[in-house]
Amino acid sequence: QVQFKESGGGLVQPGGSQILFCAASGGLFSSADMGWYRQAPGKERQLVAKVTEGGQAILADSVLGRFIIERDIAKNTVTLEMHSLKPEDTAVYYCNTDPPVRVNGLEFWATGLPVTVSS
Repeated sequence: QVQFKESGGGLVQPGGSQILFCAASGGLFSSADMGWYRQAPGKERQLVAKVTEGGQAILADSVLGRFIIERDIAKNTVTLEMHSLKPEDTAVYYCNTDPPVRVNGLEFWATGLPVTVSS
């Protein structure tokens, strides 16, 4: 059974920091890229940052220089450090592979972590 155990998120003021943690299990992850997606209200879900199967970190332009992604491939964990947060970072954040893992032909997503950046 595929599982993404996600923890973190919540309310933070602009300029603040948060850390998101994910532990994956029940699937083949070491041969896939893995990272974090986010979906803002009324917008499409997008990939924010990932670490490739080769260990290369790739971040979206919107978070480059502010977010740090770390992955332990052997332990199937991935952490997203978010700094200098902006209101536009407000979204529900999801851990997954890239492309997303499929179960019975359908994309599998965990509950996600709400992050609200507001003053």
